[in-house]
Amino acid sequence: MRMAAFDLTRPAARTSCVVFASPHSGRDYPKSLLARTGLDARLIRSSEDAFVDQLFAAAPEHGAPLLAARVPRAWVDLNRAADELDPALVEGVVRRAHNPRVASGLGVIPRVVAGGRAIYSGKIGLDEARERLDTGWIPYHAALQSLLAESLEQFGESILIDCHSMPHEAIELAGTRGRPRPHVVLGDRYGAAAAPRVMARIEAAFTAAGLRVARNTPFAGAYVTQTYGRPSRRQHAVQIEIDRSLYMDEARIEPHSGFEAFRARLSGVIAEIAVIGAAGSGQLAAE
Repeated sequence: MRMAAFDLTRPAARTSCVVFASPHSGRDYPKSLLARTGLDARLIRSSEDAFVDQLFAAAPEHGAPLLAARVPRAWVDLNRAADELDPALVEGVVRRAHNPRVASGLGVIPRVVAGGRAIYSGKIGLDEARERLDTGWIPYHAALQSLLAESLEQFGESILIDCHSMPHEAIELAGTRGRPRPHVVLGDRYGAAAAPRVMARIEAAFTAAGLRVARNTPFAGAYVTQTYGRPSRRQHAVQIEIDRSLYMDEARIEPHSGFEAFRARLSGVIAEIAVIGAAGSGQLAAE
């Protein structure tokens, strides 16, 4: 039996052009993967954006759909191009021009999880890799493309919020020495994936909730942001990275005591972001 690639939760009424999507929060680990890997049940999840889909679960209440992966990142990475196959992992793949993501083991079929820990002791077949793309990657992106097309048809604009989390240690690379580190990093590929007004409104929503925000460092956005962000065509994409320590115990991969309070706080941010693309808000005609 094939596992479902994603969950799609639609609002009772679509009132916003914003689409929230979580490509790395999937946690339906296939038994075949768990039987093959040498990693334990916790380590195999170390690259997962655990609970991000739950953090953004309020999106439909504010008129925006939420697309959340069910397939885990360790199985197939939905934030990579379908052709980013790793010859060090997949039999029969021809080595191409240097790709730093693939070289580090983080291609569309990952070879490692966080910390560079190997998932497998050997290689997998090309047919298996293609099946993962057919059953996971292709359905997810077809659904995402459909939602964004709906936004363009109904509102004349689309705003994709690509929802992620980051290890607390990663933000040591962000900000300025001696200044507080950000809670949230927004990535628009240095202005290439979203209009300035969209980024400004998203940043303001987080700031109003008392969260410190940085832009593009250390995360500027990957495949999803690069592919779906076309501001000249009124198609915007912004990657959101949230410090995991705000809501979870990273070592145990469990929500901590502040999870519900943070989720409630984030619900207000979601509402403000949804308003950016709401019908009748006046924002769509700003440019």
